[in-house]
Amino acid sequence: MVVIGNIQLGDYPLSLAPMENVTDPSFRYLCKHFGADLLYTEFISSDGLIRNGRKSLKKLKISDHERPIGIQLYGHNVESMVQATKIAERSSPEFIDLNFGCPVRKIARRGAGAGMLKNIDGMVKMTSEIVKTTQLPVTVKTRLGWDEDTKNIVEITERLQDIGIQAITIHARSGIQLYKGKADWTLIGEVMNNPRITIPVFGNGDITGPEVAKSMFEKYGVNGIMIGRATVGRPWIFKEVKHYLESGEIMPPPSIKEKVETAKLHFLKSIESKGLPRGIFEMRRHFSSYFKGLPDFREIRLRLLTSTVEGEIIQILDEIEEKYLYLEEL
Repeated sequence: MVVIGNIQLGDYPLSLAPMENVTDPSFRYLCKHFGADLLYTEFISSDGLIRNGRKSLKKLKISDHERPIGIQLYGHNVESMVQATKIAERSSPEFIDLNFGCPVRKIARRGAGAGMLKNIDGMVKMTSEIVKTTQLPVTVKTRLGWDEDTKNIVEITERLQDIGIQAITIHARSGIQLYKGKADWTLIGEVMNNPRITIPVFGNGDITGPEVAKSMFEKYGVNGIMIGRATVGRPWIFKEVKHYLESGEIMPPPSIKEKVETAKLHFLKSIESKGLPRGIFEMRRHFSSYFKGLPDFREIRLRLLTSTVEGEIIQILDEIEEKYLYLEEL
């Protein structure tokens, strides 16, 4: 049983990676529906929170059906992060997660996100102050190190555990790698083999399907797995992984009817949480992913991505189901 604070997550928990402009309430709803055990908000700027930034404050909104959920914060200033933690607590998440892994240049060059990997003492100091500030469990998401010469995640995990974090998620790339190259889980395995490490360790990076997930559990002994980019257009991946872990069998892919129903649900939840027209605009990045690979899809895709009318979009989705049902009969 994997436990974070008083959160019981089962034996092989799966978490949804926090992704900016992706893991909003509507997408989190779907991933929870398909079996994600642990959710996070999109990452939230500490500076934005303490300045009452509208976008940052809106990201604090969480719902009971999402629990357990953590609010993820990032920033480069200790005092700002401490203040932001106090603000985040008001939303009553199950835990606070600190983002020391985002490699985006505008964030990292300020010393936030993965930029913290260039200042481990500062990372430890910031984390220590936040742990002292809140009664909630504090967790961390980070990377192997900043570059090839500083992959010191074993030391980092020890130091963060020693000052009180209750779980860590490690993305198996360095900061300067961004999302390029192949994720290297070897050092995550070294963390797991370190007898000093007692907190849950989640692995992240290149989890593309059930077989990969199972092999990472077995080969590296991680306590849990975080799935990121592979969930886009495929929120049912959590159900697929769990089915494979339990049975050793690959689930049949969802039918076109099931994909359309999922896209509709996602669309309606997007409108529910963001209103019109924003709920329509922000679904566009997902629609193409849901129906990737369908033949002769260009014209329908264009209509789907340019319509601004809710009823028309529902009608287009119905057309997709009707038009492509024949593929399942081949």
